[in-house]
Amino acid sequence: MASMSQLTMAMITLYSGDPKRIQHFMKVYAFAKMIAEEEQIGSKQREIIEAAALVHDVGIHAAEKKHHSAAGKYQEIEGPPIARAMLMALEFSPALINRVCDIVAHHHTYDQIDAVDLQIIVEADFIVNAYEDGLSKQSIKTFRDKIFRTETGIHYLNELFALES
Repeated sequence: MASMSQLTMAMITLYSGDPKRIQHFMKVYAFAKMIAEEEQIGSKQREIIEAAALVHDVGIHAAEKKHHSAAGKYQEIEGPPIARAMLMALEFSPALINRVCDIVAHHHTYDQIDAVDLQIIVEADFIVNAYEDGLSKQSIKTFRDKIFRTETGIHYLNELFALES
């Protein structure tokens, strides 16, 4: 079975020439990994979270090419087949592949968060997007109050953006 460093290298190769997107998935990976560790998520589920964090936006180039948009709904459509092929080539387990593809297919669908692994990906992605997109404190607080569930994700968001609880 492949390692996260091999998956990281595969993603960097796929995103060659797109440092903004490489930096994005690396930051999401770092936040997701830390949230999962602090929330004391078991090792098998942490592996799913880490892999999903690396590939969560894997469909963005295909979405831009096919739909002329990087919108989340198009990433959710285009991402899973690309993620599946990459994860299979690296010989990850079928169970991990299936769950990671499900997370990729739903990481922008906030009313369908079905488990802590998807919750952590949504939180880590939002933490990074809030900064990259220059969201207002009020927008960040509103999203936090509606969507965030982990103590660690809430703490990171509050500290990064100096939000009141």
